[in-house]
Amino acid sequence: MKIYVGVTDYRWFRFLRELSLQPPPSISSQTFPGLDEVNFWQPSPAAQFRAISQGDLFLFKLHRQPAGGEDLIAGGGVFYRYLELPISLAWETFGEENGRRSFAELRQAILQYRSLNPTARMEDFKIGCIVLTQPFFLDQADWFPVPAWQSSIVRGKTYSLDSQDGKYLWQKVMDVWQRENVSDLLSEGRRVIEERERYGLETTIKPRLGQGTFRVAVTEAYRRSCAVTGEHSLPALEAAHIKPYGDSGPHAVSNGLLLRSDLHRLFDRGYITVTTDFRIEVSPRLKEEYKNGRSYYPFHGHLLDHLPPVPADHPSRDYLLWHNENVFRE
Repeated sequence: MKIYVGVTDYRWFRFLRELSLQPPPSISSQTFPGLDEVNFWQPSPAAQFRAISQGDLFLFKLHRQPAGGEDLIAGGGVFYRYLELPISLAWETFGEENGRRSFAELRQAILQYRSLNPTARMEDFKIGCIVLTQPFFLDQADWFPVPAWQSSIVRGKTYSLDSQDGKYLWQKVMDVWQRENVSDLLSEGRRVIEERERYGLETTIKPRLGQGTFRVAVTEAYRRSCAVTGEHSLPALEAAHIKPYGDSGPHAVSNGLLLRSDLHRLFDRGYITVTTDFRIEVSPRLKEEYKNGRSYYPFHGHLLDHLPPVPADHPSRDYLLWHNENVFRE
């Protein structure tokens, strides 16, 4: 396991910390109930992010406050993946979890770091997205200094858990997780240590997907291709829950289908389903109720031609059966 310390904009951090303290409509037992993922965006996708792997720890080092002060860590999250997205899709996927209150504010923040000619400033340009799950934002009293940090570091630095500095960072994080009762990460941290010490296994934290990371995971699992049509136009694709989250369906790839937006709406409303043997069924109610549907009936009885290459990412037959029995309009 590795730990990455990333240089973090204070305004981004402050906004998300305040957002994390706002409980959602249904109160969760987590310490930070209002926030389960964030986009640590990069203004340009020119440089890939390969410093750490999925499940490694990403920590937020604030710019020195004031200038000349200490280099302090104020929070972090679990690294899920890096990808490039058009700025509009980054906003649609993560919304305020991009660290800004509106799409206009996000665009303005990114443009401060990009050199674009006036005609290109309103384009749907791509940005780099470092997607983090289970973010945590520490009380200021718990901020702690970064070891072996140099002012010449612009983006960040990677630490091995086997190094002295890496062990120091890990212990400090475990301490504050315990003090601030971040129970899910604390239990994961203890599991990581136990497996390293008892079994000699190199392991990482298991990311817990939120709505945005669910969309990212499903989109990438299906290789950005509609499961039914093979359409690759990313703005037209949406990650559909087979069993809705509101009905206890998890944010898991096996509970997802990547669908063209019109097919997604028909799927959610029960005019289309997928059987447990991965065949498409189109409800006769579509024609009965709307006197149309000729664009969709040719798909009836066809196998899904664009499933993920990894079998574990295929739609769960249990969730498909639930959709067949509870949503599909026969």
